[in-house]
Amino acid sequence: MKDFPQLKIYLVFVAIVLCNALAFTQTAKLKLFTDCRCDRNYIRQELSYVNHVRDQALADVQLFITDIGNGGGGRTYDLTFTGRNAFQGLKKEITFKTSPTMTSDEVRIGLTQKIVHGLLPYLIKSGTIDQLEITISGQNQDVEQQIITEDDPWNNWIFEVYGEGSLDKESSRSSTSVELGFESDRVTEDWRIRLDMEVSHSESHFESDEEEYTSVRQRHFAYGSIVRSLSNHWSAGIFSGVSHNTYRNLDLSYHFRPAIEYNFYPYSEVLRREITFAYKVGYIRNNYLQETIYGRMEEDLFSQSLDIEMRFRQPWGNISTNLEFSTFLHDFSKNRIDFYSYISVRIIKGLAVRVSTNLQLVRDQLNLPVGDASIEDILLRQRQIATDFEMGLGVGLSYTFGSAFNNIVNTRL
Repeated sequence: MKDFPQLKIYLVFVAIVLCNALAFTQTAKLKLFTDCRCDRNYIRQELSYVNHVRDQALADVQLFITDIGNGGGGRTYDLTFTGRNAFQGLKKEITFKTSPTMTSDEVRIGLTQKIVHGLLPYLIKSGTIDQLEITISGQNQDVEQQIITEDDPWNNWIFEVYGEGSLDKESSRSSTSVELGFESDRVTEDWRIRLDMEVSHSESHFESDEEEYTSVRQRHFAYGSIVRSLSNHWSAGIFSGVSHNTYRNLDLSYHFRPAIEYNFYPYSEVLRREITFAYKVGYIRNNYLQETIYGRMEEDLFSQSLDIEMRFRQPWGNISTNLEFSTFLHDFSKNRIDFYSYISVRIIKGLAVRVSTNLQLVRDQLNLPVGDASIEDILLRQRQIATDFEMGLGVGLSYTFGSAFNNIVNTRL
């Protein structure tokens, strides 16, 4: 009986040690926060030896994955690993490139492999690497390496042909549309060549009070451009095209515009940040379907434009802003200002705000046909009508809370 109190103390001590050991086992895993447009469920499932946390403030390693389309028709993913806490100052960057023929499963497998490669220094430092079995196989080559070393019989050219037709019919309404197009791109370190062509035709028929209304819209175009990289900040190009658009009262329009662009940051950082200034100046020839409000059936025009773009993809969020100012050289009062911006920013733990806005100030509608638009034209959107501005605004707020540790993947129902 005398030993009973000591036994109780001993049992309590053992229980505390076991609880601490269990807690250590649960939290000793490397804590990883991942921000990407990717299959996170697959990543959590394949990387079960790390703790996937929801809040980046709790992470030992912050992984931010940004992606952008590449010249081969696939995408280039930039993986940035940043260590925190005991891993402060340990940073790693990896690039993963895909091809347009890869399936989504091949993409997520290759991306997960790259994540594993990036985590190795952190796993080694944490000691977790001792619990893992590493297999090196010479047969399964890296997907990116296969793309780089494979012979390219197309010499960096990418072609796409597309077509679409639709039919919609009711008792008093019917519509048909046909669209055919062709796109081609050639992208190298020094050149980007692009050619886009499309032919589209749509018809709508309405019956009301024994009257029938018909709307026909046609849009045909062919646009081409050649851009040359001059340095890590400068590039120059030529843009040209021809078009036919019944909605915009254009029987035939063609243009030729030289351009120059300056990127405030090196082009090598385009995945994470860029601020570009692009200036275009050129010649436009318009032949109209109907006489315009200025009494013209055809005219020669010279125009200029300045386009400013800003894009940041950072751990604190994403910002994308575009501001374009254009004017005709013969009359600066005939101008247009286009503004678009999208911002998504993390404010505090779990709280993020999203704002998108667009604004167009329109003063350059030289192509408008003379005369008032009929109710039929307006309702059927058969022709463009005069306007001073267009605008839109969207605001969103999200707050996430609850368990920050959850590695379980369950997709049932």
